[in-house]
Amino acid sequence: MLKDGRILVGKGRTECFILPSMANRHGLIAGATGTGKTITLKVMAESFSDLGVPVFLADVKGDLAGCVKPGDFSAIEKRVISLGMDAESFPMKRFPVRFWDVFGEGGHPVRTTVSEMGPTLLARLLGLTEVQTGVLAIVFRVADDKGWLLEDLKDLRSMVAYCSEHSGEILNEYGNISKQSAGAVQRALLQLEDAGGDIFFGEPAIELSDWMQRNEDGRGYINVFHCARLYRSPLLYSTFMLWLLAELFEELPEVGDLEKPKLVFFFDEAHLLFNDSTKALRDNIEQVVKLIRSKGVGVYFITQQPSDVPDPVLAQLGNRVQHALRAYTPSEQRAIRAAAQTFRTNPEFDTEEAITSLGTGEAVVSFLDEKGRPNICERVTVLPPQSMMGAIDDERRRAEIEADELNGKYDTTVDNESAYEIINADRAEQQKKAEEEAKALEERKAREKAEKEKAKKKAARKKNSTLGKVANSTISSIGRELGRSIFRGILSIFKK
Repeated sequence: MLKDGRILVGKGRTECFILPSMANRHGLIAGATGTGKTITLKVMAESFSDLGVPVFLADVKGDLAGCVKPGDFSAIEKRVISLGMDAESFPMKRFPVRFWDVFGEGGHPVRTTVSEMGPTLLARLLGLTEVQTGVLAIVFRVADDKGWLLEDLKDLRSMVAYCSEHSGEILNEYGNISKQSAGAVQRALLQLEDAGGDIFFGEPAIELSDWMQRNEDGRGYINVFHCARLYRSPLLYSTFMLWLLAELFEELPEVGDLEKPKLVFFFDEAHLLFNDSTKALRDNIEQVVKLIRSKGVGVYFITQQPSDVPDPVLAQLGNRVQHALRAYTPSEQRAIRAAAQTFRTNPEFDTEEAITSLGTGEAVVSFLDEKGRPNICERVTVLPPQSMMGAIDDERRRAEIEADELNGKYDTTVDNESAYEIINADRAEQQKKAEEEAKALEERKAREKAEKEKAKKKAARKKNSTLGKVANSTISSIGRELGRSIFRGILSIFKK
């Protein structure tokens, strides 16, 4: 909740606040399963909304949708009283919410184009090797140079086939594309399509400005990304979230340090972002986290262990909430020790011991002061949410979606002229030209054959004519000789 224009997260020996001007310095919410990470996330999201800051968060378990309903005070009364508040000072209320879903089931559809995703993230999604990633980069470059849009997977498949067919022509300018590598990329695309990944690509693509709006009361929308189904494909989930960060970084202008962020982004199950990622991709993530602060965006990672986040990225997360960790193995003990060492020591308690003894809803926290310095850590009880805790039924979700002014904007897919249509039209034209050339060749051969037959017949007639003359001459000669012989025979008879 807000208090004196600051975000009150929890109370212990003192009240612990996140300063709005330091909220874009990013943060971390860590802790074992069931220790209260989701509640902390929700409390912070509600506070940002009241502050007029739009929020984007991933709802992996489906229990963040309750923001659309006021909470039940009786369910949290004991905790509120223990924090020195009552029903009047801690009112229950609902928050402005927009629902989103890649599959269009639990919210407005979310799509992007293949071109916007880019070859680096797409290669990660497809699980390509370094060589195959290079082939994909060539495919994207050829499409860019030709001005052919890559909107969906059929565009990309057509483009890969085109580059493979014309590999000899593009070799000198772009590099070699072997049929084996092109075939591997095509197989990976088919597998992604079979897994339902094709539904994510197409038009109309999401406009990020729709995630950065306020309602008529000036409160920021809490954009709940319903991803219970998407999370079944962890690679697709993490790649989508990483794409979103990259898009925010690319599209938003530089604004420097603001009084409050333009958007706060919560990345749940953050360890998936870094699993099996290449060094180049981790470097890109580190760069985005470092620089996106100047775009007015705060990024908060939610995960179990701080060690799930690489050290260069972890170093950028100034606002920390550490829930309980359990130490059953030597490696877990080392992880707790490492987590404790990331906080400024508080002489009032042992940080490492505190992390192992925290109860549900308790945390060790450290936020940045007005000069950007980490405060000493404090052990606190986190405030409860002011909205309903838990999921909502499908009927209420559908009613919220239909009442939203964005309803219908992204529902109908549009298939614009892009690489698939251009390549197929070119292929059809070439096929037509080839058929015309084949027909012309056949006609020429037929004419040549007819001319040969005609010449042959003419030669045959000429030959027959010559033979006839010879035969007639021969017959005439024979007839004359025969006549002479008969005549001489008759004369010889008379002479007798």
